Amino acid sequence: MNRLGLPRRGRALLAGGVLVATVLTGCGGAGGTAEQAAAPSSGPALGTVTTAPDGVQEVTLQTQDDYVFTPDTFTVAPGPVRLTVVNAAEQMTHNFRFTPDAGPEPIDPEIPLLTTGESRTVEFTVTTPGEYGFECSFHTQLQQYGTMTVIDR
Repeated sequence: MNRLGLPRRGRALLAGGVLVATVLTGCGGAGGTAEQAAAPSSGPALGTVTTAPDGVQEVTLQTQDDYVFTPDTFTVAPGPVRLTVVNAAEQMTHNFRFTPDAGPEPIDPEIPLLTTGESRTVEFTVTTPGEYGFECSFHTQLQQYGTMTVIDR
């Protein structure tokens, strides 16, 4: 027991909870122009695929200073996709591309550079169901990658 009356395990859980809250607080997006704005807080959660009025599937991912995409997986149906990547990092520059030769068909559009606080959108069409790997090619050695799954709905 310590002076707060918490056993060692209780102190560890409290410290872990404070750490999680601190990390989650630091993962917010940055504002800016329409092209550079993060997904609005009242909008769909990161990784949620919605259909825009023009019929295009839309999804937003985020990257930050910890070398991960949030989320690192999402699922779409065959058809047009509008993918936005928000760099919420305070220090890291990232990029986004579909991993060459890592899917049933190539997806060429990419984001070659995404500076801190920046957001960019790419549009593409997928026709073949399967798994498509994506990555920040600057940080593949740190395992910054994910998977887009295309399924017939």
